[in-house]
Amino acid sequence: MKKTVEELEARYKELMEKPPYAAKELAELLAEAPASKGGAWAPEVLKAYENAASDFEGALAFVSASMELLDKTLQATAGQKVRDALRKTTKDRLVISFVDSVGFGTRSLRESLGRLGLLLGFRPHSLVLSAAWGLGEIQRIDYFNRRVTVDFFSPPRRGHQFTYDAACETLKLAPENHILVTRKVDPDRVALMLKENPGDFVKAMLTSFGDMPITRLEELCAQNGFVKSGADWKKFWERARTDLKQNKCVEIPTRRTDPIHLKVSDEEYGDAWFTAFAQMKDPKSILSNVRELQAAGRLKDMPDNRRTTIVDRLAFALKGARGVDDALYARIAFCIGDLQLDGDLQKLEKPTSLAKVRAYLWEKDVSGEERYIAAARSLPARDVGSLVSFLVAENRDEARGVLLEALPRMCFTFLGETINAFKDDEVCRAKVADLLKSPSAPATLVTLVLGRYESFKSWDKLPSLVVILTHAIALGEGRQGGEKLRMQNMIRRLFADRKWLASTLEQLNDDEKSLFFERFQASITWDPSTHHMIVVRMTQMAPELAARLAKKAEVKKQERITSRRSYAERQAAYDHLVNVEIPANTKRIESARSYGDLSENAEYQYAKDEQRALLQKQTLMQEDLNAVKAVDFSDVTEPEVVVPGSSVTIVAADGAERTYTVLGEWDNDIDRGIISSKTRLAESLMGKRPGETFELTDAEGKASTATIKAVGVISDEVRAWLAAMPAEA
Repeated sequence: MKKTVEELEARYKELMEKPPYAAKELAELLAEAPASKGGAWAPEVLKAYENAASDFEGALAFVSASMELLDKTLQATAGQKVRDALRKTTKDRLVISFVDSVGFGTRSLRESLGRLGLLLGFRPHSLVLSAAWGLGEIQRIDYFNRRVTVDFFSPPRRGHQFTYDAACETLKLAPENHILVTRKVDPDRVALMLKENPGDFVKAMLTSFGDMPITRLEELCAQNGFVKSGADWKKFWERARTDLKQNKCVEIPTRRTDPIHLKVSDEEYGDAWFTAFAQMKDPKSILSNVRELQAAGRLKDMPDNRRTTIVDRLAFALKGARGVDDALYARIAFCIGDLQLDGDLQKLEKPTSLAKVRAYLWEKDVSGEERYIAAARSLPARDVGSLVSFLVAENRDEARGVLLEALPRMCFTFLGETINAFKDDEVCRAKVADLLKSPSAPATLVTLVLGRYESFKSWDKLPSLVVILTHAIALGEGRQGGEKLRMQNMIRRLFADRKWLASTLEQLNDDEKSLFFERFQASITWDPSTHHMIVVRMTQMAPELAARLAKKAEVKKQERITSRRSYAERQAAYDHLVNVEIPANTKRIESARSYGDLSENAEYQYAKDEQRALLQKQTLMQEDLNAVKAVDFSDVTEPEVVVPGSSVTIVAADGAERTYTVLGEWDNDIDRGIISSKTRLAESLMGKRPGETFELTDAEGKASTATIKAVGVISDEVRAWLAAMPAEA
C-alpha cells in the first residue's frame, strides 16, 4: 500500500535519527517520495554520512542506489559532492586513493561508481583477467603512486604495472568458474577434460569467453596453451564436435565465421528458466537471453507474468548500460522496439520510454561526442542499420538534418547506413556532393563513394570521378591513424584491384586519365611496391599513359641515426638478452625436458615458444644495431628547418605553445620534450620552416592545424641528457 507524504516524512526522520543509517531503505524511501521531497532529502542524507565519518560502505550503498536522484538534484556538482562525502567516511588511504582516481566530477556518476566498485574488488592475490595478457594475480596495490601490480601466468609476465585508470579499462575480476582460473587451481581437471571430454572443455571456453567462431576458439586455445593450432587442433575439434552434436545446449554453425552459441539451458523455457532469468543482473546476459527466447519463437502468446518479467529485466538492463556502454544501451533499445514493448515500459513503477532512450542517444557524453556516434563505432556492423532506423523513427525530418550534419564525424559503417537511409532525398545528395567538393573531404565518404561508385554515379550534383580519385590518392599517402588508417587500407586495396582499376579508367576521358595517372604517379609516399605495380597496370590498361611515365630520380637513402646515449641503452639491452635472458631460457628448456613426454609437456612447449621469440628478438636487435649510427648532433648549429638535432616551438589550434626537440629514432623523453624522429609528430614537422603549418594529431586520432613558431638549436638541458650515459641517467 502506497504511503502518504506524512508517513514518508515520519519514517525519514526516524531513519535519520542517528547512524548507522539504513542505506537501502533510505534509497527506497527517497525514490517513493514526491520529487520535491526526494530532491531535498538526497543531499541531506549524503551530508549526514559525511558528518558521521565512519560508514564508507553505507554511504557507497546509498549513493549507488540513489545516483539518478543525486544527479538530478545536484546536477554538475553531483560528482564532486559524492567524492567529498565518500572521502570523509573512511581513513583507509587505499580506499581514498580509489575515490580520488575514478573521475568523480569529470565522468558520469554511474561510470565513476562502476570504476570504484571494480577497484574496491581488487586485493593482493585476487585473480584478474586481461584481454591482452590472460589470467593474472594482483601482487600489490600502491595507493601512493596509484598503481596495481599484476603477475600474469601465460605467457609469464611478472610485475606488470597498471595505473588505476588503465586497470579499470583493461582488468576485471576473474570469475571462479572461468577456465583459466580452473586451470590455475585444478590443472588436472582441465587436462582430463582436454583428453577425455573435449565437448565439456569447449562449453567451459564458451562460458568463460562468450560465444565465438571456431577460428577464434582455435586461436584462444593455442594462445593459452590448451591445444596447438594445426594438426593437433584438427584432431581435438573432430572429437569435440562429435560430443557437442549430442548436446542440445550448443549450436554449432555451418560457417566457420559464425559463432558457436551456448544456450542457457536445453529445457523448453519453463518456470525454472524464467526464475533464473528474473535474477539476472548483467545487461549483456539479459539481452542475449531475450534474443534467444525471441529466436526460439517463445514470445508469442506469452502469459502476462512472464511478459512482465521480460519488460522488467530489459528496463533493468537499460539502466545498467546507461552511461557505461552506449552501444549495448542502443542494442537493448532495438530489442525493445523489435518486441513492441514500449507501451509496457511506460507502465512500470519507474516508467521509461523509447522516446527517452532516443533523447539520451542524441545527447553528448563527457568527451563532447554524441552518444549515438560513439555507439555506432562499437556496434557490430549488422546492428548499425538498426541504429539509424531507431533514430529516425520518431521524427524523420529532424533526425535527417542532425545526421547529415554529422556525416564527417561518423565511422564508415554508420555513414554508409545513414546515406543509404536517405539516398533518395535531394537534401542528402546535396550534402554528400558539398562534402566531396570540399578540399578536406571526409576519408570515410571518399572511401564509400569510390568503393560503390556504380550506386552513386547517377547523382547529378556529385563532383567528377577524377576529383574523388584525387581525394583518394591523398588519403593513401603518408601515415594515418584511427579510422583514417582503416580507410587508407581500404583505398590501397581498391587501387590494387585489377578489375576495379580497369573499370575506373574506362569511365574517364583522355584528359581525366592523364590527370589521374600523373597525380598518382607523383604520390611517392604510397608503399613503393604497391605504387609501382599500380603504375605499371595503368600503362598496360591504357597504353597511351606510358608516354607520361616520369623518369626515376635518384633518391638518397635516409641515414638512420640516434644519440650515443640511446645507442648505448639499446646495446646494453641486447647484451642482457644474449647473456642473461637466452641462457636462462635454455636452462628452462633443459629442466622442462626432464619432465618426460614432450608432446604433452606444457612447460617444455612454453619454454620453446619463448626461445623462438627471444631468438627472433635477438636477430631484429642485431640488425638495428648494425643499421643505426650513433651521433651527438654537434653538426646541427644553425638549423633553418626542422631536422634531427633541432628544437622546434609550435602553436596549436587552441593557442597553446609547446617546444619539442627532435632527435634520432631511438630517442624519447616526454618530460623533456624529446621526441623520436620516427614519431608521427616529428615526421609532420621534418623539413618545415617557421610560419609553416602542419597537421597535429592528438592521442584519439583527431587532427587540427598547428603552426611552427621557431626552429633552433638543442637546449643545454637536452645536451646534458645526451651526454649522460645509461649508468649515469
